[in-house]
Amino acid sequence: MATGGDNDNDNGAAAAVGAPKKKQRVGSNSLLSSSLAVNDSFSEGNPAESRHKPPAIPLSSSHSMFPVSSSSTSCGFNDPATGDVILSLRLDRQSSPFDCVEVPFESSSVATLGQPVTHIYLHSRVLCRSKYFSALLSDRWRQRNDTSSSNQAESSHKINRFHLVVPATTESISHHLTVLKLLYSDDLLSSLDSVSTALNLLPIALELLFEDCIKACVKFLEAVPWSEDEEKKILDLIPFLSEEESKELQARMSPLKNDSSEEMLHGLILAAIHNHSNMAFAKAFVAKLMRDFSSRESARRVLDTAFDKILSVVKQSMEEYSSPVFTGDHNETEAIQRLNLHTAMINGKHLLWLMERMIELRVADTAVKAWSQQTSFTGDLQRALRDDAWRNIVPSLPSVVLRCTCRLANAVAAGNILADRQVRMDLVRDWLPLLITCKASVSPMGPNHKSLYLELEETFLRIISTLPISDAQELLQQCLSFSTRNMDDCPHLVAAFTTWFRRANRPQKPDRRG
Repeated sequence: MATGGDNDNDNGAAAAVGAPKKKQRVGSNSLLSSSLAVNDSFSEGNPAESRHKPPAIPLSSSHSMFPVSSSSTSCGFNDPATGDVILSLRLDRQSSPFDCVEVPFESSSVATLGQPVTHIYLHSRVLCRSKYFSALLSDRWRQRNDTSSSNQAESSHKINRFHLVVPATTESISHHLTVLKLLYSDDLLSSLDSVSTALNLLPIALELLFEDCIKACVKFLEAVPWSEDEEKKILDLIPFLSEEESKELQARMSPLKNDSSEEMLHGLILAAIHNHSNMAFAKAFVAKLMRDFSSRESARRVLDTAFDKILSVVKQSMEEYSSPVFTGDHNETEAIQRLNLHTAMINGKHLLWLMERMIELRVADTAVKAWSQQTSFTGDLQRALRDDAWRNIVPSLPSVVLRCTCRLANAVAAGNILADRQVRMDLVRDWLPLLITCKASVSPMGPNHKSLYLELEETFLRIISTLPISDAQELLQQCLSFSTRNMDDCPHLVAAFTTWFRRANRPQKPDRRG
């Protein structure tokens, strides 16, 4: 903190030059400080010096909350009758780094350098609540010739004069006066009525090392909500607070571990699909959060984890339904089977939603690979569909499972997911038999089923066209069930075989090694 001040004699000048800089607080910054200087003390018993005692200048209307105290008041704020410290406040062009709204010096709404300096009458015993003023008022920093005074009674009536130069920002004088008045208060929290008030007072309390005010401001800020702009200001203040003081604020703004976002997203997914009564709206909201706030890799990890868990539930439910291992009462057995089907159905819908999120965020690579390795799962589904029990319990189960397959297969065929050749072949090989079974056993076939079947047929044929001729030959032979009585009704199948024969009948190229 830069120091300097008015001097009444040579000794005073020496004292001003030797005045201490602000005691640096933990995490403090020298740029934080206003300019404060110690002037020479003078005695009320000396008439010549007493004439130089400045009158109390009435504060402007913006400072009317701090009126000059009457002489009858004992140790009141701004009481010229009892005050033994005169603090002069004036504006400076240099602002504190904590002041976030800079006001042009010429247009400042508070006093400028061309206006009278504001004088405040304070009491040294009260100022000692501030470690900064306590240091300035201690014997360690007083003028050396004070100890040589022959009149101890005169020394006891000395008036200390300090000059405080504050940043030329909006309400800077008012904020400093508020902090100074709080030195006289035992209930600091009652003076804090908003986040902006605490943010205005905290930097000044830090400058003056007013620990009680610092604690009150931090306690208030920790307990109330902030706007985004206020949070940025608090982040700027954190380095000037001790670790203990900033602990609660830091915990609110900075994650304790690196995967906090992933844990939150995973928890939101589970809550949306398992615990929320309004599931559709909850899922839509979580989908938006994932688009807006997750990186691609974090979304991949979160969705892959959820996908694996729910797929395991669906597979286990269908395995227990298609291959029951329990014996007992018929009604009990039927209830368990119904539960297995319902569990598979509900989680199948969750699985479809997860796949759509994966495709949307372009992170479905692992899901496609896993879906292409489900020979036993598709076998359980085919056995279940050959039994008529599911029709009255979960009639839409086949369409849910096929929609899952269709979403992934379309993404592969469109190039949104770049799957390896083996993955593409296994995807068709494992799920084509289920499509054939559904077409044969799920009747009567409604328009929704027809369009889903046709879409999946076309998609499978597009994927087959990406495979080598020998692999395509094997799979196309299984697609004869796509044919209809009128060949004009199955143009996708005709086109697929036309493409295969065109490639197969192309003359082989001579061996270049020969």
